[in-house]
Amino acid sequence: MIRENLAVVRGKIEAAAARAGRPAGAVTLVAVTKGVAAPLVAETVREGALHLGESKVQEAAAKRLSVEKLLGRIERPVHWHMVGHLQTNKVRDAVRIFDLIHSVDSVRLAREIDRQAARLGKTQEILLQVNLAAEKSKSGFAASESLRAFKEVQGLGSLRVAGLMTIAPLAAGMDQARGCFRALRQLRDDIEQAAGGSLPELSMGMTDDFEAAVEEGATMVRVGRAIFGERQA
Repeated sequence: MIRENLAVVRGKIEAAAARAGRPAGAVTLVAVTKGVAAPLVAETVREGALHLGESKVQEAAAKRLSVEKLLGRIERPVHWHMVGHLQTNKVRDAVRIFDLIHSVDSVRLAREIDRQAARLGKTQEILLQVNLAAEKSKSGFAASESLRAFKEVQGLGSLRVAGLMTIAPLAAGMDQARGCFRALRQLRDDIEQAAGGSLPELSMGMTDDFEAAVEEGATMVRVGRAIFGERQA
C-alpha cells in the first residue's frame, strides 16, 4: 500500500510541477507520520520517503529512536520535520529531534529555539508560520506582522529562517486555497525585497490541496492521509 500510495502522490506532484513549468525535484514531499507506527514509517523510508513530518514532540522522540533501530545503517539521511504547533516548554526536545521546525508562530518561540539550539551548538532551521486566513483556530503571524517578525528573528545566532509556512482554511474551496498559497509566495517575495534576506522554502499544501500548492510555488508539501489513510487524531 505504501509503495503504491507514494507513487500516486509523487505522480501528482510531478504533474502539478509540469503544469507550472517547474521541475518535480523542486518540491520536497514531507510524509506526515503522526499516528503511524514505527515499522510502517521505516517501510516508508525504505520506499525513498526521506522527509518525515511529526506533530507531537513526545511521539516523535520515541518514534525516531524506534525507526532508526529498525532501519540500521542507510545510505541517505532521514530528515525529521516538526509540522505541528510547538509549545515553548517542548522546545528543548524539539531542537534535539528535528532538522526543520515549520511552525514557528511567535518571536518568543523563535528566541527560545535560538537559546536551546545554542546550548546544543546547533543552528536550527525554522520556517515562520503565517496565518493568511486570519483564522482564530490557527496559530501564526498575520501577514502584516511577518516582515517585522522576520527582521527580529533573522539576527539570532543559532537559528536560520529558511522560509514560510501556511495552512489553507480547512473548509476552503480550491480557489480559496490557491489564493492562500499565491499570497504566501507573494509575501515571501515582498519580505526578501524589503529585508534583503533569502527565504527559499515555502511549506504549503496537504492531502486535499497539495497539487494547487505545487502549482503556486510550494517547495515542500506535507502529505499524510494520501499516503497512510485515515488515522486517529
